[in-house]
Amino acid sequence: MSGPQHVDVAVVGAGFAGMYMVLQARELNLDVQCVEAASGVGGTWYWNRYPGARCDIESMEYSYGFDEQLQQEWEWSERYATQPEILRYAEHVADRYDLRRHIRFDTRVKAATFDDERGRWLVETDSGEDLDAQFLVMATGCLSVPIDPAIPGLQDFAGETVRTASWPQEGVDVSGKRVGVIGTGSSAIQAVPILAELADALIVFQRTPAFTVPAHNRALDPAEVAAIKDDYGRFRADNREMPSAFGSRLPRRDEGALDVEPAERLAEYEARWERGGLPFIGSFTDLLIDETANETAADFVRDKIRSIVADPDVAERLMPSQVIGCKRLCVDTGYYETFNKPNVELVDLAATPIETVAPAGVRTTAGHHDLDVLVLATGFDAMTGALTRIDIRGRGDRTLAEVWTEGPRTYLGLGVAGFPNLFIITGPGSPSVLTNMLVSIEHHVDWISDCLAHMRSQGHRRIEADVEAQDGWVDFVNAVAGLTLFPTCGSWYLGANVPGKTRVFMPLPGFPTYRETADAVAAEGYKGFTVG
Repeated sequence: MSGPQHVDVAVVGAGFAGMYMVLQARELNLDVQCVEAASGVGGTWYWNRYPGARCDIESMEYSYGFDEQLQQEWEWSERYATQPEILRYAEHVADRYDLRRHIRFDTRVKAATFDDERGRWLVETDSGEDLDAQFLVMATGCLSVPIDPAIPGLQDFAGETVRTASWPQEGVDVSGKRVGVIGTGSSAIQAVPILAELADALIVFQRTPAFTVPAHNRALDPAEVAAIKDDYGRFRADNREMPSAFGSRLPRRDEGALDVEPAERLAEYEARWERGGLPFIGSFTDLLIDETANETAADFVRDKIRSIVADPDVAERLMPSQVIGCKRLCVDTGYYETFNKPNVELVDLAATPIETVAPAGVRTTAGHHDLDVLVLATGFDAMTGALTRIDIRGRGDRTLAEVWTEGPRTYLGLGVAGFPNLFIITGPGSPSVLTNMLVSIEHHVDWISDCLAHMRSQGHRRIEADVEAQDGWVDFVNAVAGLTLFPTCGSWYLGANVPGKTRVFMPLPGFPTYRETADAVAAEGYKGFTVG
């Protein structure tokens, strides 16, 4: 057998991050090879094909901004694009820039080992077609490793078990069937209204209720699209100045919720509810830092649930008790209304936990529920799962999983001390999942590309985050998060949904500050990194 393929840059993952990294590496005339476990591009939008799947960032924003011609020529059809449309967009990008020839599909990376003497990475794949690369870029995504709940008997279910995170390409026929959904996060909230329309009976097994606001999705107005495209550059720039890198057309007010009269506060919430989408949480400056202010928004949504759901008992069980926004706010189309349908039942697992999954359905402490199809919408090992499941070994043969036992530690979310020439796109310690991911992806890829160009121009072959800089950055991320309400509930931002995972708040709130800091590090000769 021939030896590994020698390349300048190995990229793992062909979602939006991996594709843009391949393109930028090629622009630098670097030999680049991408490895992708799926049969096509798109990352999360390749796998998540469940009914109702769509983005919660508006389509005119959730798209690449690096090429004016690309953003002028592509036409989105809806305010919030569906999974099929986003996947078509990803495929269009791959074809437009001839990226597929650099991507090896249906191939999974098993291990990556840094050879300290040669200063190169050996990347092992399940196909045996390994890579020998100077630089390794992990574009594995923040929500790409689904987790199954630890429920006894799950493997004994005789019906069809499907996961929202790996929905079959051929679809699932639920018409006339009894369907159970376990989980009430974003995926379930999008899928439940569609499943309720198709299934004979739908049972939603709720572990913890989630806050969700309406999308008010609609076809895009050509005049609205034209106005954005007339000055797309300014639109992108305005969004980059927003805390979450989106929503500049409905910016946060300058006042706190407690600084205005109750009637004015209520009017603001009502206006944002009617407009729909994630900017609801940006109504006032203090919603994510002051619990009393936050409660005014949470109570507003609870009142909406009471007004929408006909059965007061069901409405009460759908009301979250935690801070609004400490878990990711969801965006829905008719979720609460679905529980008014006669074929839909809500099972509150806090009151009646699941005892076991039986061949014919699910048994809780209150009784047995007959099912034909079981849908698992039980979340992801977020931000670190895709990285720690690969046997990544740096200097001294230490694994990334071992180094991160007490929680992930990075410098800028881009590099890890002890792992030279390794870059992570939107890694823990960067704003990533608290932002429009496309904006964070583009910034990270541009930063990495500029770094590679700098190293080549200076004759450098190795870069590694300093321990001191990394420690300081981790302290900074923790300090910023500690000023907010984000860490106050058991969210996947903390890893609280994964048994045994160390509870550490992983993303950094605040995109503009992060961008300025990362760019300053580069301008100062990659301060905090050892380059040589």
